[in-house]
Amino acid sequence: MSTNNSLLAISGLTVSFGGLRALSDVALEVKPGEVVGLIGPNGAGKTTAFNAICGLVKPDSGELFLDGHKHSWPQTDHLTELGIARTLQGVGLFGELTVLENVMIGAQKFSNSGLISAALGRTSKDEKVLRERAQTALERVYATGIADRRADTLSYPDTKRVAIARALVSEPKILMLDEPAAGISPTERGRLVDLLKSLDKEMTLVLIEHDMAVALAVADEVIVMHDGTMFLHGSPDEVRSSSAVRDLYLGRSHE
Repeated sequence: MSTNNSLLAISGLTVSFGGLRALSDVALEVKPGEVVGLIGPNGAGKTTAFNAICGLVKPDSGELFLDGHKHSWPQTDHLTELGIARTLQGVGLFGELTVLENVMIGAQKFSNSGLISAALGRTSKDEKVLRERAQTALERVYATGIADRRADTLSYPDTKRVAIARALVSEPKILMLDEPAAGISPTERGRLVDLLKSLDKEMTLVLIEHDMAVALAVADEVIVMHDGTMFLHGSPDEVRSSSAVRDLYLGRSHE
């Protein structure tokens, strides 16, 4: 695997939990401006791979490269410094804060004072910077109309958009999305696809998605995972036409 032209690359990623091998020799390469989708049935290892990249899981072995340079596996509190932002399946908004305040908290790297005090306007200089950046991020996900609402009053699809805005506000090189289509209706999935395609024009995306249709609609390259290994790597058309992938999703033998 060549890493010279890659924004992010991993090779030989292996992760075990006790005696259970969760990932085995997984490789991933993401070029600038590319959208890469990781798909596969539940338990395939998609989230474990994401968690390793984002510092939530310590690999047994494997190498990670950023901008072509070998790098140690990140810690979660250093992700934004590396130009990586991630959304969570559980969204993780602060319900008692407004949408704008939640997004401002995602811009912590631009704050010179304490995270919460700056986000809540206790230092005027930081508050102005964070507020402007948060408003811009909400515009990018078409959510400016809900900026002043408390997060705990939002519909679930709206919380998804706000979570993406909170990741975008740190101005990442790589936006990692953990099952953005989970739990939303077919109509909202269509809107999500449109949103991701608009972001695709601006940055590099890596997404886990259980919904194959969403991943195939937005990704340039797709990695199909199964039992902690890379089952197939190809274009959306190659994945879409693969009888082995259809068998995998439908539970039939794929030998």
